[in-house]
Amino acid sequence: MGGLVTLIIIILVALLFVVIANVKVVPQAHAYIIERLGAYEDTWSVGFHIKLPFFDKIARKVVLKEQVADFAPQPVITKDNVTMRIDTVVFYQITDPKLYAYGVENPLMAIENLTSTTLRNVIGELELDQTLTSREIINAKMRASLDEATDPWGIKVNRVELKNIIPPAEIQNAMERQMKAERERREAVTRAEGEKKANVTVAEGKKEAAILEAEAEKQSAILKAEAQKERMIREAEGEAEAILKVQQAKADGIRMLKEAGADAAVLQIKSLEAFEKAADGKATKIIIPSDIQGLAGLATSMKEVINDSVGAPKA
Repeated sequence: MGGLVTLIIIILVALLFVVIANVKVVPQAHAYIIERLGAYEDTWSVGFHIKLPFFDKIARKVVLKEQVADFAPQPVITKDNVTMRIDTVVFYQITDPKLYAYGVENPLMAIENLTSTTLRNVIGELELDQTLTSREIINAKMRASLDEATDPWGIKVNRVELKNIIPPAEIQNAMERQMKAERERREAVTRAEGEKKANVTVAEGKKEAAILEAEAEKQSAILKAEAQKERMIREAEGEAEAILKVQQAKADGIRMLKEAGADAAVLQIKSLEAFEKAADGKATKIIIPSDIQGLAGLATSMKEVINDSVGAPKA
């Protein structure tokens, strides 16, 4: 009886181990391909699964995350017969685990060979300069071609990048010389632009100085003209004031004579005084008014009468 119980316990433990061994949990971003008796049975997605002991097996574990395949440089020939080496990086993702498991024997090797062939076809249509400057175009063409070719394998190509383009040594040297010449040209252009800006700054400074100097001379001339004008105005005002004062004095003299009741004889005597002053001048010719001539004759006659009276003997 004790041996039977022991056998039952052993059987139960064995069954428990079998059950535990056939319980599987598929992690995130993974898929399991299940075969039963060698034939495809199912594709397990994320979660808890139990396979049939001794009949089912996990034929392949597939990673569904995006993967990167970095391939070694491949020799390619451009349209103008230049041989270069290009290495590519392919970003792909498995979208159908069943097709990926049964579509091709070695998917990664198939992608590499397909990438190499497609790269030769694309580069063969371009010249060297286009190859060096058209990476985006090459990437787009290769991605479209690879994605179409790998679709029956359950693989989607998301991106293709040309990691490095290695031209021949002589072309690299020529490119380096060209880049050096371009840098020197840019330096020369930058230097010339700097000198131009400096010259423009100096010229603008000289121009500004000339403008300021001309403005100063203009202001100085204006001030001098205004001072000259002011001086002439003051001189004119002084002369006008002197003339007014002389005229005023003459007018006052005439008015005083009139107020004093001076007769014609007094006025004639004043005229003789004025004539005497005129005669004292340096003029060689004097024009005497007719009335003054008459007065002068009268004065001579009176002088003779007086002299006769003085010289006559007394009675």
